[in-house]
Amino acid sequence: MFTNKTFSNFGCLAMLLMSFATLNTYYIIYFDTISNMKITMFNVRVYGIVIHKKMILLTDEFRLGIRMTKFPGGGLEFGEGTTECLVREFFEEMGQEIIVKEHIYTTDYFQPTTLLSEPQQLLSIYYRVDLADYSELKTSKKTFDFKETVEGAQSFRWVMLKKLKPEDLTFPIDQKIIPLLKEKYLNCKF
Repeated sequence: MFTNKTFSNFGCLAMLLMSFATLNTYYIIYFDTISNMKITMFNVRVYGIVIHKKMILLTDEFRLGIRMTKFPGGGLEFGEGTTECLVREFFEEMGQEIIVKEHIYTTDYFQPTTLLSEPQQLLSIYYRVDLADYSELKTSKKTFDFKETVEGAQSFRWVMLKKLKPEDLTFPIDQKIIPLLKEKYLNCKF
C-alpha cells in the first residue's frame, strides 16, 4: 500500500527525471520504499511491440538463470535516447531495422527490479514498431526453441494478439499492458 509520502516522493522523482532528461544526464536519487528497500539507481528498459497480421511478436529468453517470455527490447545505455535504444536492441537481437511508429506506455508506478542483486527502480517504455523486412525474421512456433539453454539463449515467436493472456508473459509490467494492447490494437488492420 502506498502512503502520501510515497506519492509525494514519486512526483518529485518524476519531475526531476523530466527536468534532467534533456541534459542527457542521469542523477542517482535515493528512494526509500515502504518495504525499506534502498533504491539507488534506475534501470530503464525500452520495448518494441510488433503487431503484424493480428499477431504480436514475443521473445523467449534464458537470462540470469531463468526462462522468460517478454517483448523484444532491452536496456537504455547512457548517451542514447529511448528510440535509439530500441533501434539498437532490435538490430543486436535479430539483425532487424525497425520503424518506430508510436509511444504506447511508460511505467506510471513504482516498480523495483526483481532479478538483480542490487535493487533498482525499473522504468519500462513501450513503443509500437514495424520491422523493415518481416521476411528476414527467423521465428519458431515453439516456446523456448533454443539449441541449448545457456545464458543469452533467445528465440522469437508470433502469437495471436486476441489469444495473448497476461500470464503468457513473465514480468508484471509486460502483463499489465496486455489489456491496453488489446483495447488499442485488436481491431487494427496492420
